[in-house]
Amino acid sequence: MPPISMPPAAVSPPARYGEAMQFLLGRIDYERATAAPYPARDFRLDRMHELLRRLGNPHQKYPTIHVAGTKGKGSTAAMTAAILSAAGYRTGLYTSPHLDRLEERIVIDGMSCPPDQIVSLVDRIRPVVDALDSLPSDSGDGAPSPLSAPTWFEITTAMALLHFADERVDMAVVEVGLGGRLDSTNVIQPLVSIITSISFDHMKQLGSTLSAIAREKAGIIKPGVPVVSGVTDPEARQSIEEVRRRQDSPLIQLGVEFDFRYRPPRDLDHAASAGEMDFLVPAGVNRPRYENLRLSLIGRHQAANAAVSLAAIEQLRLAGWRIPESAIRRGLADVRWPARVEIVERQPTVVLDAAHNAASVASLLQTLDESFSPSAPRLLIFATTQDKQVREMLELLLPGFDRVLFTRYTTNPRSVSIEELAALAASISPIPQDLCETPAAAWRRARELATPAHLICATGSFFLAAELRTAITAHATSPDLVCENPEAEQTTV
Repeated sequence: MPPISMPPAAVSPPARYGEAMQFLLGRIDYERATAAPYPARDFRLDRMHELLRRLGNPHQKYPTIHVAGTKGKGSTAAMTAAILSAAGYRTGLYTSPHLDRLEERIVIDGMSCPPDQIVSLVDRIRPVVDALDSLPSDSGDGAPSPLSAPTWFEITTAMALLHFADERVDMAVVEVGLGGRLDSTNVIQPLVSIITSISFDHMKQLGSTLSAIAREKAGIIKPGVPVVSGVTDPEARQSIEEVRRRQDSPLIQLGVEFDFRYRPPRDLDHAASAGEMDFLVPAGVNRPRYENLRLSLIGRHQAANAAVSLAAIEQLRLAGWRIPESAIRRGLADVRWPARVEIVERQPTVVLDAAHNAASVASLLQTLDESFSPSAPRLLIFATTQDKQVREMLELLLPGFDRVLFTRYTTNPRSVSIEELAALAASISPIPQDLCETPAAAWRRARELATPAHLICATGSFFLAAELRTAITAHATSPDLVCENPEAEQTTV
C-alpha cells in the first residue's frame, strides 16, 4: 500500500467543497469538544442504525473487518488493508482522526476519497440528517428525539460506509473511533473482529480500570465471529474472555495461538527496512509460519500490530479468501502510516509520533532506543490534550531528552496550555524548557537549537503532528523563514 494519495482539491469547485465542510463542522464533534459524555444520549447506536437504514444500509453490501484497541488500531487496520489490496481485493479503509484533510479517513486501495465525492456524499446524506433533526420526541415533553442530531463522527462514518458501497469494495477495514460497544462503527457485522491492545486512555468515557476499558472495547465482539486479540494484560484479557464466551466467539490471542519475533534495524539511515519479523503459529514454535517479513513501520510495537493483522488474515484464509504469502510480504513492506514514528527529515533527524498515552509513549521511547543513534542529542516537542495522562507521559519522556519545547496546537480547544505543561514538567525534571505559542514557533525554535546530529521528536497528539507537518512543509519551501520577534513567540524557562 503506497502512501495515501490525495486527489487535487480542484476536482470539486472550492465553494461547493467549502459548503460541505461547513455543514459537517456544524455538527457536534467530540474529537474537539472540551467534554464528551459517554454513555449518554449522543453515544448510542439507535441513531446510527436509523441513519444507515434511510441510506439503504450500505454497510450490509460488503464484508468487513472491525478493529478496536487503545493503541495500534489504526496501524493494524492499515496493514490489514494493505495486504488485502496487494492480494488483488478492492479494499476500503476507514480510520480516524485525520492529519490534514477529512478525505484521509476514507480510503480505497491507498487512494483517499476525492473531494468531489466528499461533496456528493454530503449532498446525499444532508437531507437524511435534516429529516432526523426534525423528528419529534416520543415522550411528548418537547425534548429532542433520541434519533435526532447525528454527530460529526456518525455522519462521516456513514459517508465512508456509503462510499465503499458505491465503489463496490470487496472488503472494508473499519477502525473504531472511541471505545467499541457504543461507537458509531459498531453497526457492522464483521467477518473478523480485532482488539489490538488495552491501556489507559479516555478513562472518563470508558472507565478507570483496564478491566472496564477492555469490556468497552470487547463490545465489538459479535456472536460466533472470530476475535483476534493482541491484548497482553491479564486483567484486560479476562474481560475479553468473558465477553467472547457469552458471544460464543473463537478467540485467537497473541502469546497463545500466535506470536512474533522482531529484529529492529540498528541504523535507520542505511537499513533496507524498518525491521524484520517472524510470524509464529502457534506461539512458541521454532518453525515460523512466515519468516523474515520486512516491515515499513518502525518499532517493536508495530511488529506486534503486524502479528495481530496476520492472525486476522489467517482467519480470512481459513474462510476461503485467497491471500498469498507474496501479498503479505508486499503489504507489510509497502504500507505507509503517517505520524507513527515517522521520519520526516534528516540531519537533523525529525520524528513525528502521535503517542498520546503512557503506553504509547513507552513504545515510542523503546523504538528510539532500539533504532536510532544512542549518542545523538535529543530535542522534544510536546503538546497534548486535556484529560490525557499528561504527568505519566512527561515522567517517561523527560529523562530521555536534553531539552523540551512545549507548545499547544491551534486547531483544537482541548489542548493543554503551555504554562500548565511547563509547571508540571518543572515538578518532574530540571530539563531546560522553551515555551512556544504555536507548533510553527516550536519548529522554528527547534531548528535554531538543533545541529545536524540531533534527533528532534515531536509527540503527544495527532493534532500536534498535523500542525507540525504543515510547519515543516512551509519551512521546506521557505527555509529562511524565522520569527520577526522570537521573544514574542517563545520564552526560555
